Amino acid sequence: MHEHDHLSTTSNTAANRQKLQADCEKCFGLCCVALPFAASADFAMDKAAGQRCPSLQSDFRCGVHDSLRQRGMRGCTVYDCFGAGQKVSQDTFAGSDWQQSPGSAKQMFEILPIMRQLHEMLWYLNEALTYRSALPIQVELGNALAETQRLTNLDSNAIMKLDIPAHRAVVNALLQRTSELVRGDAVPSPKHSRVRRKPIGPGADLMGAKLQGADLRGVNLRGAYLIAADLRDADLGTADLIGADLRDADISGAKLSESIFLTQMQLNAAKGNARTKLPPFLTYPSHWAATNI
Repeated sequence: MHEHDHLSTTSNTAANRQKLQADCEKCFGLCCVALPFAASADFAMDKAAGQRCPSLQSDFRCGVHDSLRQRGMRGCTVYDCFGAGQKVSQDTFAGSDWQQSPGSAKQMFEILPIMRQLHEMLWYLNEALTYRSALPIQVELGNALAETQRLTNLDSNAIMKLDIPAHRAVVNALLQRTSELVRGDAVPSPKHSRVRRKPIGPGADLMGAKLQGADLRGVNLRGAYLIAADLRDADLGTADLIGADLRDADISGAKLSESIFLTQMQLNAAKGNARTKLPPFLTYPSHWAATNI
């Protein structure tokens, strides 16, 4: 692929990412009904799948949106549907909401998590296509993107029958290859290869790990548990963060602008400040404003 073609692809993926950002104004409050949650540090109460949240108003707006964290509903401020909510609402069900069509409600609620998985894959594939290092597999990534997009446009009955794990396995293999290609030139510092005798790598248990100022460039942290880890001022350039659990991780001042497969949901779950460097397609969570800026 020529440089011009790559720039064109990058431009297209930037436009696609806009469509993969939640637009609650075009959704029927699906996440507030379809998804279950249990009383915990993230939610102040139990709610079963398909049960309407008591704070959801008739116009599908949250009645306590401005005070969710104060009310113990932090999980609501972390969740990101990758635009699946508006896709199901406006396209799959053609703008007919679950209140108007109660007969479709159950299927609509069941399709949301399926669509979310597809949209999450679209998010990662679009990002993968922006990397020059991934040019050797650009065609395969493009094909996977087109196929995933096709699946999102199926009718409701067809979506219900999809084998999501099988499709995810294909996409994940490409994302792993992308990660290897992008991280190839980054060499992590040997002194940070282990922390308190805990190995750093895919799926690593790094809960509460002291990684302040650590050089984690090019490290594979796929699925790592970084809950409450101290990552202040750490350099995570080209580190693969797909699926990494960043709940309550302190990333104040951390360099994440070139991290691979970082999502808004991960940032929403973490603690950071104005010095945290983010990729241009992600935003600073509003609750960071009161955190050590």
